[in-house]
Amino acid sequence: MLNQAADRVVGPDIGAEALAAARVAAIERAFGDPGEATNPVGFARLLEADEAGEISAEGEKILDDLGFNAEFVPAALGGRLDQLDTLTRVVRQVFRRDIALGLGYGVTSFMASVNVWAAGDAAQQRRLADILLRGGKVSVAYHELAHGNDFVRNEFEARPTEDGYLLHGEKQVINNAGRAAAWLLFSRTSQAPGSRSHSVLMVERAAVDTARLEILGRYGTVGVRGCHLSGLKFDEAPVPAEALVGAPGQGVELALRSFQMTRSAIPGMALGAADTALRTVVRFALGRQLYRKSVMEIPHARATLSTAFLDLLISDSLSLVGTRAVHLLPDETSVYASAVKYLVPKILTETMYELSIVLGARFYVREGEFGIFQKHVRDLPVLSLGHAGSAACQATIIPQLPRLARRSWFKAEPAPAELFQPRTPLPPIRYDQLALATGRDSLSASLVAAVDDLPSSNPEERAVHSLALRLMDELRQLQEAALQLSPQDRTALASPSSFSLADRYAVLLAAAAVLGVWREARGGADAFLADPAWAAAALHRLARRLGHQPPPLPAGCETRLHDEVIRRFTEHRSYDLYDTPLAG
Repeated sequence: MLNQAADRVVGPDIGAEALAAARVAAIERAFGDPGEATNPVGFARLLEADEAGEISAEGEKILDDLGFNAEFVPAALGGRLDQLDTLTRVVRQVFRRDIALGLGYGVTSFMASVNVWAAGDAAQQRRLADILLRGGKVSVAYHELAHGNDFVRNEFEARPTEDGYLLHGEKQVINNAGRAAAWLLFSRTSQAPGSRSHSVLMVERAAVDTARLEILGRYGTVGVRGCHLSGLKFDEAPVPAEALVGAPGQGVELALRSFQMTRSAIPGMALGAADTALRTVVRFALGRQLYRKSVMEIPHARATLSTAFLDLLISDSLSLVGTRAVHLLPDETSVYASAVKYLVPKILTETMYELSIVLGARFYVREGEFGIFQKHVRDLPVLSLGHAGSAACQATIIPQLPRLARRSWFKAEPAPAELFQPRTPLPPIRYDQLALATGRDSLSASLVAAVDDLPSSNPEERAVHSLALRLMDELRQLQEAALQLSPQDRTALASPSSFSLADRYAVLLAAAAVLGVWREARGGADAFLADPAWAAAALHRLARRLGHQPPPLPAGCETRLHDEVIRRFTEHRSYDLYDTPLAG
């Protein structure tokens, strides 16, 4: 049944874009209008499940019928995972309804499985693919509460024996720990100090002696209340040698390579929830009367909604280049993935706060027409934590800044045009080429290269050019500051000023992504993305985020953004780069 459903979604051999659009449309059809009161997976029912602390059973059944787990399995193994940007785009449609459903049903399985796709042997990959394609769930256990993101201090043991390993210790706060058919366990396999003391094991639940395994109690959470977060406790549980993924002592390296995929993809999925939040507040602003006029007619409210739309476009642009870089620039992805995971959740959280001001007192309501906004406000911050919080992502960027400043900025070749094209096919993921650090940054080089080649035939284009020059100057200042970092300021114990540099750098990468997306859209079929108005407004917003006070934008920018916000609302189209038809 699952395979038949997957075939219905995939259809015959067609182009990559048509195939991706068909998968998105299948999800929209299956879930229907989320605002419809009688819809069993509409917002009203999803809110009821959330209040009960349970994941939507109806939602999981729909995803089962769609064979949704195939999205996390490489095409070569019978699944549909071919492009990371397409995976992000498809899962986004589930997140726009319920982040807990997206995480609880399958994204945790994605986070676990990338370890096996990256380093597992053929037998492990086939076994994991079989589990997922049958509708099973897989969990990943990186952290221990006592040590947070400091992996090399983890105490959970997989002690080597003559014929395998003995698992001993606890792992906490694992999504689906009690529902998973298999776990990917980050484990200490040596008592020697350093990063080579840990390995990753794939352990199937059915193969573990139940007398030596305990599923720990479920954690209560503020957000994603439907997710089943608990823990695992092993007591000298034997597992075979075949459980080892990759080589002994490769755990830290494998985790960091896998993070490049998950950090790039998951924040972009969250745009679905932000889309719903914006849509909810637009509905309120159009329908609510205040001072004898609609809220939408109040300049501050109107500007806030347009700015929120801009934030989604900026976030999607950065997410797009992050996911496509995994395919096109795997040796550069470590820094891009960290920038996506750091900046996108931060922008979206701020956007939700600004939207809550327009919504007013209804922001606090947990039920009814606007209850879904409150739910997304509680759920979104979870995505900024996950397997690596904001500080951990910045700590990945900081040590690379001096090398990039010295070797790459203003020297490297610009990124390929395909990096900025949302709908073009990509080569296969080259897992073995995902580097832990980079000395090249083609994305920033694209910003520099574009400055000399930007049109200036109208006020909006001239604004883009002026802002690009300002941002290039900011990159020059960042280069000077990065070259002056002391050795200590290049470590996880760096001073706050180093973390500030990482923040500025992430914003500049977002600006380069916006500029690249707009340049590639010129002359294309999407009239809005081809319009310099949104690019000028986005660069203006990013420049202000960096502390600049650029001149006011041409009046046409604000009008163009507002008109697009209204058009996409009335025509039921998504507030991202894809302008996707929605069920409601």
